[in-house]
Amino acid sequence: MAKSRRVVHAAAQETLTPPDELTDSQTIAKVVKADGNNLYTCELPNKKAFLFELESRFRNAIFIKRGGYVLVDVASSEERPAGSKVVGEIINVVRDEKLWRKQPYWPAKFVKKTYDDSEDEDESNVGKMPPSDSEDEDEKP
Repeated sequence: MAKSRRVVHAAAQETLTPPDELTDSQTIAKVVKADGNNLYTCELPNKKAFLFELESRFRNAIFIKRGGYVLVDVASSEERPAGSKVVGEIINVVRDEKLWRKQPYWPAKFVKKTYDDSEDEDESNVGKMPPSDSEDEDEKP
């Protein structure tokens, strides 16, 4: 049975505001791929990829895209059975990325890349015609 609008709306509202501070077991991670059954491979700031489970309140309510950011908690790994591939749990989803990036706990490894177009302006062929073959025809006898 589908979740009610109120439950979906409440889950969406929770993801808009970032927490004031993180605990020692929480960190921001980048989603690498969805593995199915609410499992996601996420890359931590130290560039290691682990498997995380989506918290039940976000299931079928929030869409997580590849390349997006999530807040993960690895403290729940002690509760899992031995030999489990799942390392922790996704406890929040970053939806308003600008607001989250302003927080002091945002990892420096996930800085947004800016591209300066002024340097490559001369080499760009956007909007230019391809080289014509007429120059080659003039040289042939």
